Amino acid sequence: QVHLVESGGGSVQAGGSLRLSCAASGYADSGFCMGWAWFRQGPGKQRERVASFYGDGDGSDAAYAYYADSVKGRFTISRDNAKNTLYLVMNSLKPEDTALYYCAAAWRRFGGTCPPTSSDYNYWGQGTQVTVSS
Repeated sequence: QVHLVESGGGSVQAGGSLRLSCAASGYADSGFCMGWAWFRQGPGKQRERVASFYGDGDGSDAAYAYYADSVKGRFTISRDNAKNTLYLVMNSLKPEDTALYYCAAAWRRFGGTCPPTSSDYNYWGQGTQVTVSS
């Protein structure tokens, strides 16, 4: 069981920045190919994965990271392993970034796809709202 709690959302003007945090707890090991991700769901839109990485690193190795085209160069995912906290730094925010943002973890004991697909993310936080005004 992985418990995730997000914080850091809010309202900001276009061009501004926010940092989302997600505190993780409740798991003893990383299982098989553990994935960490941020998803978002905007008004009237489907949920989309905006950034993720997998493995035991901190998200800085591009070989293990994924970013949606819409956020590349603006958003950065990272993890402080000592604090067990996942981050999403969002710069140059646009009104179209307005959404409910969720952190998620893909934790499997044995087997599965590696890297995890979006459908492999099986633990979710409660979400934090980000609103960007023009």
